[in-house]
Amino acid sequence: MFPDLQEKIAVIGLGYVGLPLAVAFSDKYDVLGYDINSQRISDLLGFEDTTREISSGELEAAVHLRFSNTESDLESANIYIVTVPTPVDQRKKPNLLPLLNASRTIGKYLRKNDIVIYESTVYPGCTEEDCVPVLEEVSGLKYNVDFFCGYSPERINPGDKVRTFTKIKKVTSGSTPEIANFVDRLYASVITAGTHLAPSIKVAEASKAIENAQRDVNISFINELALIFDRMNIDTTEVLEAAGTKWNFLQYKPGLVGGHCIGVDPYYLAYKAESLGYYPQVILSGRDVNDTMGVFVANKLAKLLAKKGHRLDKGRVLILGITFKENCADMRNTRVVDVYRELRDFGLQVDIYDPWASPELALAEYGITLVPEPKGQYEGVVLTVAHDLFRELDFKSFTFPESVIYDLKSVLPREMVDARL
Repeated sequence: MFPDLQEKIAVIGLGYVGLPLAVAFSDKYDVLGYDINSQRISDLLGFEDTTREISSGELEAAVHLRFSNTESDLESANIYIVTVPTPVDQRKKPNLLPLLNASRTIGKYLRKNDIVIYESTVYPGCTEEDCVPVLEEVSGLKYNVDFFCGYSPERINPGDKVRTFTKIKKVTSGSTPEIANFVDRLYASVITAGTHLAPSIKVAEASKAIENAQRDVNISFINELALIFDRMNIDTTEVLEAAGTKWNFLQYKPGLVGGHCIGVDPYYLAYKAESLGYYPQVILSGRDVNDTMGVFVANKLAKLLAKKGHRLDKGRVLILGITFKENCADMRNTRVVDVYRELRDFGLQVDIYDPWASPELALAEYGITLVPEPKGQYEGVVLTVAHDLFRELDFKSFTFPESVIYDLKSVLPREMVDARL
């Protein structure tokens, strides 16, 4: 659009999404990585990424990337990419505060012809109905006259070292046809997997919302099957293996559904639907099923312990894993805490062991003190996360012959476990 524009990009929010994006863009552009967390900036300046998504070597090699938590440094940018969290509150309603605060900050430095691109997952319409008015109010500029917007939903898969940022096809959009093409070319310059230009910002927003809602509903169906088959004394994994021999059977597995996307984003879509007078039954019923799985797991373990003669008020249980997925440090919205708290309510002593997780973050976020290694013998062990390293553990070193081993991920040898989800 602007032949004289020298792209100077500022990425606002340097978490699991923002940091890989900033590193990728810095291969071709000058990039400022901005975050309000001073400790995060200090770590990155020391070439350390506590999320383990980017290596120290990659950070050192990113010579066109600088980090800052000084707000005024944003003044040097003309393209702002927003990658802040979009959580839900205790009532499962969208919490747009981080997004709106980021918009206010950008508005202070927005100038004529600047472009603001949002990547944070939102409901359709949020960019133009909620964020743009803030940008206009703070900057005093007019949308699609003085400044422009784009939306390109994040598709980062935390912990995935194969499908990294540049290898995942990117959906793009813009507030005018000209801006849409500009945004698409910008991302296409670093995304080797290619881009898909959506016809509008709303379409791009909706595409992200349904990606995660679809997975949530599919997993909830399998989780409901697990609840049914448990009553029938049928192994769910064996059923899925048999059904999976048909070419068009979808390969989903039961489990605890956490993380910042699948366990959160469906509520954004549901919120928007309800505001328009439609109550989404399938989406919310799927959420209800998935949100009950932690309680089911804890109750199942309690029954297995009682069946083997263990006293719940005397027993010790080890939970293997607190992150929301395997081989990943991300603990956001992990449902393992539901299992932990329910087991504690039974009177059991519960340890959690997870070398991938940050002990400091687990304590700060959930009030849980992780153990550096299994301590002593446990009457019950629950494998909640399929970290590769858990498959190499010597279970006999921290269990009794009559201990209960409950494998939620079906990764341990069948003969060594008492139950699978």
